[in-house]
Amino acid sequence: MTDSSLPSGAAAPPRRGPTAWLAARLAAERERWPLWLPVGVGTGVALYFQLSTEPPAWAGAVVAALAAAMAMVQRRTQRVPMTALAVLTVAVGFSLAQLHTARIEAPMLDRRLGPVGLEGTVVAHERLPAGARVVLADLEIERLGPDERPRRVRIRLRRADADAAPVGARIDVLAMLLPPRGPVEPGAFDFRRRAFFRQIGAVGFALGEVRPVRPADPSGLVLRLESVRQTIAERVRQVLDGEQAAIAVALLAGERGEIRDETYEAMQDSGLGHLLAISGLHVGAVAATIFFLTRLLLSRIEPLALHRPIKKWAAVAALIGAFAYMLAVGAPVPTQRAFLMTGLVLLAVLVDRTPVSMRLVAWAAVVVLALAPHSLLGPSFQMSFAAVVALVAAYETVRVPVARWQTKGGLRWAALYVGGVALTTLVASLATTPFAVFHFQRLATYGTAANLVAVPLTAFWIMPWGLASYALMPLGLEELALRPMGWGIGALLSVARTASAWPGAALLVPAVPGWALGATAAGGLWLCLWRRPWRLIGLAGPLLGLAALATAARPDVLVLDDGNVLAVRGNDGGLLMSSDRVEDFARSVWLRRDGRREADGVWPEVGVSADRSLSCDPLGCLYRHDGHLLALVRDPRALREDCAVADAVVATVAVPRFCRAPLVIDRFDLWREGAHALYLTPPRITIDTVADRVGDRPWAVVR
Repeated sequence: MTDSSLPSGAAAPPRRGPTAWLAARLAAERERWPLWLPVGVGTGVALYFQLSTEPPAWAGAVVAALAAAMAMVQRRTQRVPMTALAVLTVAVGFSLAQLHTARIEAPMLDRRLGPVGLEGTVVAHERLPAGARVVLADLEIERLGPDERPRRVRIRLRRADADAAPVGARIDVLAMLLPPRGPVEPGAFDFRRRAFFRQIGAVGFALGEVRPVRPADPSGLVLRLESVRQTIAERVRQVLDGEQAAIAVALLAGERGEIRDETYEAMQDSGLGHLLAISGLHVGAVAATIFFLTRLLLSRIEPLALHRPIKKWAAVAALIGAFAYMLAVGAPVPTQRAFLMTGLVLLAVLVDRTPVSMRLVAWAAVVVLALAPHSLLGPSFQMSFAAVVALVAAYETVRVPVARWQTKGGLRWAALYVGGVALTTLVASLATTPFAVFHFQRLATYGTAANLVAVPLTAFWIMPWGLASYALMPLGLEELALRPMGWGIGALLSVARTASAWPGAALLVPAVPGWALGATAAGGLWLCLWRRPWRLIGLAGPLLGLAALATAARPDVLVLDDGNVLAVRGNDGGLLMSSDRVEDFARSVWLRRDGRREADGVWPEVGVSADRSLSCDPLGCLYRHDGHLLALVRDPRALREDCAVADAVVATVAVPRFCRAPLVIDRFDLWREGAHALYLTPPRITIDTVADRVGDRPWAVVR
């Protein structure tokens, strides 16, 4: 049956609907489809790390194979099997994460051990304000068999032994070893997972004098590079001192252990904390300096300038220099990522392609995820790629009008420079702010203004002088470059301290759930990767993230895994700590994730707290909040009475079976399940634990 209103032989109009609308937009942006490859791979990596149990080894490969088969079938009926390809990229990311985890898995300590004899070879050495921190490999540990020994351990040395363990030396020391610490709150940063992927199976501290077993012999390539880094750091310390030396060592040798906490605080509050991490700014500054100097020198040689591709020669020199700088600072993952992206830009110059494009960023992301899938979880990966993607998207948007404006000459070049720096800083700040808020619960309100001064200072003064110091070190003349570099670092610190001292410089915000960051990232990618107006739909993602700030719930009771510290929420919304003398780190994390700098007080030894929520005696405390009564017990003698009246008992001691309270958490629960968070929302009490969040994964503590 045909529609009589249509002319003879005419095709029926296409059906309209959401699916057709989406298909039309996707077809119009066909050239942008490859940019979503790293998004699919990253989604697969994220799915792997979100699982509560380790999946079967074949899971990712089987799904990838099925998706590939489905793509081949769909290819016969449609030009591009989008659904199958999307599933395939996600499965590839999932498989990469699985394979990487299986490849580096090694034993991790699950209990406190020591004092114990420890022998190992120093493979990394980092100075601290009070002593040093070393990583040992090829280990011999008393009371641990070969199958129980970690592949690496990290221990802290006393100040007197800071120079007794150079890289390449084999040492023997009496030490206390502990398992790498898990999150101090459900949902907080998992240091144990980070240690797992660094193959550090135990941490600890030396109890006695370091005894050399074999002198330093950095014969391998890795140890030779580590020895060179130590030499660079020592040469810097001989010229500079104080915080100038600490930051110069961080920028030239990759060691940040000597930077004081106050300096970190000032840099973070001013929005300049990213300048202390070796990232794209530093690697890019090194590569750009070498590129332009090489090209300038070659242009002075007329036969070369007229008949040879000196631009490509300069790109090769810059690529070699950037690679050498990455090795000099220890090649951490963020620096590897920065080198990869810089290298792709220089390779584009070599093959006469556009050096700045979203496709280069996409391929860099794919390579990084293939080499180190776990890096997706860290703030470094997220913030650096967020900044680069946003900057390239902004560049694509303003490129044509800027090119027209630039051709008119005059003072417009100066205006373009100032405007370019301002736009770059603003775009990068907006792109990275959600990730800084999620990971650090900190919003630097004057970050844009501070970066307008600090970024050019770092890129055009501090890093070029640092590069010159490398060249002068073999001649013993590094002081000629390190002194000006120190002046620049001093100016950078002045900017940081000035901006951080302004009223309201850093706003602390409560921790937000992971879905808020996911929504923000997805919306940002939608906004930046597409080109047509429909990309504005992506603004919904950041709006959802902002809504999470207002709706995120914080725990009413927090208990550390060893029971040493507890915190409860007062009637005024603040946190009251059970102690202010132990576990500084855990307390600082709780306060930061609560959006606070200081606790509202400490539990009374005996008596009632100022807000009347706590009443304490030598055996423990009773806590009243939102209609609930909790007994917080520190002495078994309080149990019989408290178990009879409390809605819940939280005890740092073992609780016997006679306790009939509706909810009981004792020291064994804390030992097995890690830190606890309790939400007292009428009419029930909700419990969240580290074990619930981490699950049964290779880096989890199994007890």
